[in-house]
Amino acid sequence: MTTYDAILVVSFGGPEKPDDVMPFLENVLRGRNVPRERMLEVAEHYLHFDGKSPINDQNRALIAALESELARSGTRLPVYWGNRNWHPLLSETLQQMRCDGVRRALAFVTSAYSSYSGCRQYREDIERARQQIGEGVPEIDKLRVFYNHPGFIAPMAENVAAALDRLPGAEILFTAHSVPFSMAQTSCYEAQLREAARLVMAALGLGTPPTLVFQSRSGPPTQLWLAPDVGDFLREHRPERVIIVPIGFISDHMEVLYDLDTEARNICDELGIQMQRAATVGTHPRFIAMIRELIVERLEPGTARLALGERGPNHDVCPLDCCPSPQGAPQRSPMRSDISAST
Repeated sequence: MTTYDAILVVSFGGPEKPDDVMPFLENVLRGRNVPRERMLEVAEHYLHFDGKSPINDQNRALIAALESELARSGTRLPVYWGNRNWHPLLSETLQQMRCDGVRRALAFVTSAYSSYSGCRQYREDIERARQQIGEGVPEIDKLRVFYNHPGFIAPMAENVAAALDRLPGAEILFTAHSVPFSMAQTSCYEAQLREAARLVMAALGLGTPPTLVFQSRSGPPTQLWLAPDVGDFLREHRPERVIIVPIGFISDHMEVLYDLDTEARNICDELGIQMQRAATVGTHPRFIAMIRELIVERLEPGTARLALGERGPNHDVCPLDCCPSPQGAPQRSPMRSDISAST
């Protein structure tokens, strides 16, 4: 049996003050030929919120809740936190873990789905950071994706039900971060999103097929991305009432607050559409308990691996050919940042 002596929460990272915004975006776009004018345009989204992304504070809250959950259950493992693109960076955190004597840790990545930028790239980031630290750096094993875990589906369904209470009879619109079509073809990302949305509808007792739309695309117009865009859908279909459900995200970070609560709401106001946005799972107790359950799966072989639907629990160890970076797709996460789905 493999033994572990720590948990590592891995996320995207985000700026915490105006002076952080451009260095953060430069980290996100490192190695990509993106015009500075486009970077400045995206920077304005952060400056709209005083230059601070909410994602870091949300991760701090998640870690505090997880530490309490682990202590309550007797799973006494320290929790560390490292980001892909902003402090605390993975390399900084792994250095601290080595100094603390950590030898092997389980990584919880704040992405529920399989894709290059939502799973494989995080694994590559971890390995790159390990190579930077060198001798004595802890080994890191990633927990499985959890798109169909009851601890994710149940709180999402609860949040949609609360939104329906506020806006009865509304059309339900599930949304997730778009990715290049070439990237979608090399992963189960879209299929897992559709299954998660179906499971939420089933939990609500609604038999109608879910409607899935996408948001936050950032590539050149000539590159095909998953569609339809949430704004295009709203303009074309003009539902009288709509509940937007960010099924692709686990917390209310920038791509939820700006792309949905600001841009999509402006479209709804312009068209006279009544809109409610369902909350993400955040630190819902059932979701935090799910993270503990994923950890216990790996600590105690034979523990039930919970999953809803017919797809079953995802693999623990990704195959070598899992979610490769497709030819022509971005090698780093898309430009609209704080991503959790391609994230």
